[in-house]
Amino acid sequence: MKRTVQEIADVVGGLVLGDGTRVVSAPAPFEAATADQIVYAGDAGYLKRLAETGASTVLVPEDPGPTDKTLIVVANPRVAFVQVMEFFSPAKAVTHTVSPQASIGERVTFGGPVEIGPCVVVGHGVTLGKGCRLLPGVVVGDDVSLGDDVIVKSNVTIGPGCILGNRVIINAGTVIGGDGYGFAPEGRAYRKIPHTGIVQIDDDVEIGSLNAIDRATSGRTWIKRGVKTDNLVHVAHNVEVGEDTLLVAQVGIAGSATVGDHVIIAGKAGISGHLTVGNNTIVGPAAGVVKSLGEGEVVSGTPAMPHKLWLRLMAMMPKLPELKRTVSHLEKRIERLESRE
Repeated sequence: MKRTVQEIADVVGGLVLGDGTRVVSAPAPFEAATADQIVYAGDAGYLKRLAETGASTVLVPEDPGPTDKTLIVVANPRVAFVQVMEFFSPAKAVTHTVSPQASIGERVTFGGPVEIGPCVVVGHGVTLGKGCRLLPGVVVGDDVSLGDDVIVKSNVTIGPGCILGNRVIINAGTVIGGDGYGFAPEGRAYRKIPHTGIVQIDDDVEIGSLNAIDRATSGRTWIKRGVKTDNLVHVAHNVEVGEDTLLVAQVGIAGSATVGDHVIIAGKAGISGHLTVGNNTIVGPAAGVVKSLGEGEVVSGTPAMPHKLWLRLMAMMPKLPELKRTVSHLEKRIERLESRE
């Protein structure tokens, strides 16, 4: 499918500088594009490198001056590029299809056309909104509610009673609503604590592959609107994750922690249980958060500390052996001086 530059500009709300009749065949990476493709230059660094891309059409945030490229000026080139990708590869409309190899329980309600693939198991009392797609191997427990246009990819398990909003995407291998990790000491043994709550996932959330989002002991584990998680993330029982928060690969959040809105928790970071992480906070990679954080903090390290302090400590680390030798030398000199008195 080919489109003119002007057609693309109309879709992204951009201003054409150059030949609007130029034909574009596809979006492409900046470094690997050919003349009939479109790329984006998201910042000043890329604007200085326009001559390096083979593409003849570029999405830019501003007019960079004389160039042989056809430009489309937009407020956010990266987001506009996503729109271009969607324009060239529009989502396929859902037609009501239920595989004969699927197992569908009683009292299942369809809000419109859905697609249910082979080896899918849908329990009793489930509600599926219009446009839902359940890929092969998905298991949906009893009394689960899925909103409109939900995509559940292969081998995902959604436990009983869980609630998913509209336009939620659950990637392959994830478990939503498994039992939390809760055991009460009983002498030298441990008694399992029943987990009778649910997981609630609000609109426009995407959960990565191989996540574990545990059901609440009672009440709910709550993933709020717009949250995006990477692969291999664990969210424990009764955790709340605020709107538009990002959880990067291998993040772990222990039980009953509350994470605010617009938080970024970088890869391998861990949040201890029953803590609060304030809105707009950034937790650095592999950090260990052992006390609550206020709004807008930036922390790194274990235990987590202000990022600037952590940078100073990391700069000192290579000097510690030399510092130790110096201190040992001074201690010996002091001992010799004291022995003469």
